Amino acid sequence: MSNKYTFKQKLRYYFDNTLSRGTSSIIIWLAILSLLIIIVFGMVYAFSGINMKGEEGMNFFEAMWQTLLRSIDPGTMAGDTGWGFRLIGLLITIGGIFILSTLIGVLTASLDEKLDNLRKGRSLVIEENHTLILGWSPKVIHIISELIIANENQTKPRIVILAEEDKVIMEDEIREQIPDTKNTKIICRTGSPLDLTDLKIVNPDGARSVIIISPEKENADTYVIKSILALTLNPERKKEKYHIVAEIKNEKNMEVAQIVGKDEAMFVLSPDLTARITAQTCRQSGLSIIYQQLFCYEGDEMYFKNEPSLIGKTYKDAIFSYNNSAVLGYKDKSGKININPPMNTILTEGDEILAITEDDDTIILSGISDYKIEKDAVIKTEAVSSVKKEKNIILGWNKRGKIIIRELDEYVDSGSEVHIISNIENSDEIKRELEGKLKNQKIKFIQGDITNSEELEKNAIISYDNIIILSYYDIDVREADAKTLICLLHIRNMADKAGKEVNIVSEMFYQKNRELAEVTKADDFIISEDLISLFLTQLSETPDLKKVMDVLFEAEGSEFYLKDAKDYVKLDTPVNFYTVLEAASLKNETAVGYRIIKYAHSVENNYGIKVNPNKDEKITFSEGDKIIVLAED
Repeated sequence: MSNKYTFKQKLRYYFDNTLSRGTSSIIIWLAILSLLIIIVFGMVYAFSGINMKGEEGMNFFEAMWQTLLRSIDPGTMAGDTGWGFRLIGLLITIGGIFILSTLIGVLTASLDEKLDNLRKGRSLVIEENHTLILGWSPKVIHIISELIIANENQTKPRIVILAEEDKVIMEDEIREQIPDTKNTKIICRTGSPLDLTDLKIVNPDGARSVIIISPEKENADTYVIKSILALTLNPERKKEKYHIVAEIKNEKNMEVAQIVGKDEAMFVLSPDLTARITAQTCRQSGLSIIYQQLFCYEGDEMYFKNEPSLIGKTYKDAIFSYNNSAVLGYKDKSGKININPPMNTILTEGDEILAITEDDDTIILSGISDYKIEKDAVIKTEAVSSVKKEKNIILGWNKRGKIIIRELDEYVDSGSEVHIISNIENSDEIKRELEGKLKNQKIKFIQGDITNSEELEKNAIISYDNIIILSYYDIDVREADAKTLICLLHIRNMADKAGKEVNIVSEMFYQKNRELAEVTKADDFIISEDLISLFLTQLSETPDLKKVMDVLFEAEGSEFYLKDAKDYVKLDTPVNFYTVLEAASLKNETAVGYRIIKYAHSVENNYGIKVNPNKDEKITFSEGDKIIVLAED
């Protein structure tokens, strides 16, 4: 077989193979060619005796030196004399020009290729203790924004992103949306989070936490689960456990996700979470603002603190022990979260206080013994249950609708109704599915267009106790928000004409569209993408908050309520917040803030919401003002 090819073909094949190895091989060949020119023409000069006119012949080494000079610098032959010497010098210079131009071209191409690879984001990341984000979606920008705030007191914080998006596109979008990253450095790399080779680029073993973003496509949960598998089943993975936080969109996939993630991953079931918040918020105006504030790093957040000096004291003692922190409950030594436990609960060794405070180092005992409680201002009545028969309406429809209705069923009394106005085609099927799961509500679907004012008036929208507007998921998100905005404007117009206050909670996709919708004076807006981003970020920084979320969003047990201030303290009477704490504790409730109703639609005044107020400062409550409490109902 070896005789089948000629020597020339074999030589050409070998030469092609060496060139295909890249820049280094080409440089080696150019070096060999340069050496051949120097040797050959050096021999010509040395053995022919040709030299410049009037000079003697050169020895071999001198001839090689003169050849080298003429090959790398054409100007060297400008002073040559004698046509024989000039002719040989010209040939050497032409060969040198060819070699140098080729070398420059090769180096330029190699440098361009290297820069192109850098732009593609394929270089190794050697950061340690960084936050790693896998995947790309609109949530990433919000997550980065929150992490930047959380990292302000950190030394050289780093956020590393690995996604299939182009590195330059990701960096441009981040720069456009977040012009000031403060002390946080953001590093983007292009690659698949499902590929083990690509994962190595971003050093997942050195990351302190990993956030896996659910992509904006079908079977998004499959992508998330595979990403977790790529991390946890990598044969070269670290021995220590990962701290992974991920979003799951379909409840049916939660079980397999937990099997895959084991004790290394925690999950946010996004439709369920936002549906629970919507169900609670529609009955508690202002509740979404409270959640937004608690899970946002800009302002006060929730932290745990071990406080040995509180051992042996009651929970009621604990809630009065801090002037600038609002106690919510505690975590016992077994890890169980107790929100608003009985006031006479004794705190034991290993218990950690859960409090709302500015930062993790601001949970400081006040040392105050005289709380200056206005005892005459305390209203000593039994807690009023919020469970009652209601008639609610949902405008629009999406996959969260069924979860919202099921959640509402846990909060309303028997005989309640929920009506749905929508243009969905399978309403009968949905109704049959839900009726078997509801115990307190009757359900009714009405075919209609939520942007048509005549249909809204015909169905007496403003007569319902609570109004929920859901975004359509089967149309463009901008169009969906536009429909929501139009519907809100119609309802506000109807309410103004009738001189009636209506309780509206609306779902929207984009925060910017919420700003446009402020004119409608809706009570609450659920920006689902923002909420999920906040929760993912919080869990990546403080894993124990997952248990807190699970307790707060369950229908059973204590959760946030906004209750009439007049049921706690005398109106039009200046009181400090210790007085409010005392009034709430008599009802076995924990007060954490208040809402001044006259600022309910004021963005500048945070819609009247004040969480974790300074307990020394006095405030005068008026009719319609609310106390924010943790209570069982």
